[in-house]
Amino acid sequence: MNDIVTPKRVFHPAREDAAVANHPTEAPQTQHPAYRLAFQDMDFLLREDLRPVRFQLELLKPELMLDEANIESTFVFYGSARIPEPDKADALIENASTDYQRVVAGRLKEKAKYYEEARRLARMVSRVAPKDDGKRQFVVCSGGGPSIMEAANRGAADEGQESVGLNIVLQHEQMPNPYVTPSLSFQFHYFALRKMHFLLRARAVAVFPGGFGTFDEMFELLTLIQTGKVKPMPIVLFGREFWERVVDWEALAEEGVINIDDLDLFKFVESAEEAWDHVRAYWSEKGETLVAA
Repeated sequence: MNDIVTPKRVFHPAREDAAVANHPTEAPQTQHPAYRLAFQDMDFLLREDLRPVRFQLELLKPELMLDEANIESTFVFYGSARIPEPDKADALIENASTDYQRVVAGRLKEKAKYYEEARRLARMVSRVAPKDDGKRQFVVCSGGGPSIMEAANRGAADEGQESVGLNIVLQHEQMPNPYVTPSLSFQFHYFALRKMHFLLRARAVAVFPGGFGTFDEMFELLTLIQTGKVKPMPIVLFGREFWERVVDWEALAEEGVINIDDLDLFKFVESAEEAWDHVRAYWSEKGETLVAA
């Protein structure tokens, strides 16, 4: 008696149906927008009522593609889009036309060292070996833009490794930096979902000097850990002098709006080696050794 082979699917794939639907017999009914397949009707998908669907799609697309890329965990880099690469820092000062601009350019030049620290840390991180099942660990993940983000993706590229870039649509064009792996370069409309993807696979986070965007990402992460929404992980803040100048951490505790123990959620570091040693020690205490490939 022959075994009965059950077909994998009884419906035509959506791609095939979509191709057929794109060439309907012309008639008043088929030419009207109402006749379009819903998933091919951009006017329909962009309606205000469809916002929940767009949320779901923006959550799902990167999730599926990162799964398909065998990426189990990431090392996330937050930081400014304005800090220059060291060999380009002098140009900022030369182009300054006012005293204020010269002061700002000088401060940015002082922070140019963090470009190299981010790049060096990304190189170290990218040497972590995959698990025996091939799942990739501590894959570099940045916002996909310039400056510190570029340095992170560049460090991974130095090691011949892929890296993730989570770009976002802004009023001014923001191209992904050239070091992001093209197949892992994602574009977001919603900041909330972009921030969620930063943390879904994160096992460590490095925060470099930055502005509103960096503060937003960092403080949301600290809040999520503080409130138990996210499990604790190693968080390193590069540049104690910068962070203690722009945030009075002790005053927050003294004012009673955070607990003094909340200041233990992160660690100040100055170098890539110090950051990586802290991350490895943190996970070693949890019984996990990070092995280089």
